[in-house]
Amino acid sequence: MKRRDFIELSLLAGAGTMLFTGCKSALPFGLSGNENQIPSYLTDYKELYAKNPREAATQWFKDAKYGMFIHYGLYSILGRHEWVQNNEKIHVADYAKLKDQFTAEKFDADFITDLALQAGMKYINLTTRHHDSFCLWDTKYTDFNSVNSPAKRDLVAELSEQCNKKGLAFFLYYSHGRDWRHPHAPNNDKWGSSARPKFDTPEPYYKYGAEHDLNIYLEFMSNQVNELLTNYAPIAGIWLDGIGVPMTGDRSLFKCQELYDMIHAKQPQVLVSYKQGLLGTEDFLAPERKFSSKENIKVPLEICDHLQRKGWGYTKTEDGNHKTKEEVIAMLKKANEYPANLLLNTGPLPSGEMHPEDVKVLREVGKEIKSRGWKNLLKA
Repeated sequence: MKRRDFIELSLLAGAGTMLFTGCKSALPFGLSGNENQIPSYLTDYKELYAKNPREAATQWFKDAKYGMFIHYGLYSILGRHEWVQNNEKIHVADYAKLKDQFTAEKFDADFITDLALQAGMKYINLTTRHHDSFCLWDTKYTDFNSVNSPAKRDLVAELSEQCNKKGLAFFLYYSHGRDWRHPHAPNNDKWGSSARPKFDTPEPYYKYGAEHDLNIYLEFMSNQVNELLTNYAPIAGIWLDGIGVPMTGDRSLFKCQELYDMIHAKQPQVLVSYKQGLLGTEDFLAPERKFSSKENIKVPLEICDHLQRKGWGYTKTEDGNHKTKEEVIAMLKKANEYPANLLLNTGPLPSGEMHPEDVKVLREVGKEIKSRGWKNLLKA
């Protein structure tokens, strides 16, 4: 019997025995029977955590300053940007063939977490599912995932375990507003030209007209986010992407507040973001590269940027042209002026190996932080 089948049968039977990665209990942090177990990254905030887990997490986030963003998926194999399926109008069936080449043989969660610590970072954010809908965990809601590839690995579980072991907070990127595979994901007819690739011929995988039902897609996403929060704990944040799509129409149709409420109920310390803010009820804002206003910021701010000069996922043409130690320190100073955290992205090679140029620079920056201290490093 396959592992996934066994788990599903156990749950149906009421066994409920599946353990969280890196946890001693099968209950989410902060819920019944587990109130005294504090996520390792929040041990310095235990008094506040006992009163209000999310307030403790918010204060931790304000103090964190620096995190690692990882864009890794099928697009890494091609090395032509994480939007390659959209930009090159690759049909779903053709793009799906990349799954048979996904080995992730050099994806090393132990190395990655050590690197983050050496860099002076406090957290890691992994793309669990990007716009192409390929999932890096053992999900029962689609077979388009890393466990069902030659890799046969749950990369979310591996990174979760190492983060929890080493006191790093673990954030999960999840593409919400944009999906280029799911038949009922937002389409270009109703949600603007950026929702899906502009194929020259109709994509047979998609549903159109009266057959298209956004609610089926919303249920799929809710199930997956619930699954992530059930299978992995503690999670520090759910980082939603694809905001440009719901912003083009009636955003209430996406039922985001229901999703936020479910996330907070599942693991009370979890912080939710949706880029620069979709509803105004997000726990922090996470715009790309800059924020339009430095005034009236009511929640914590995070600026995400990349070590490549262009693109988040591995882009081969950028080899030899990644950002330097001095440029990263300048980004840290710029983020601090808001004030904001810097979420600095690296795009691993097709094998999952961390890009050597990024490894070198991250370690150099880490040495500067350690020798000079944050206060001196961030001086103008």
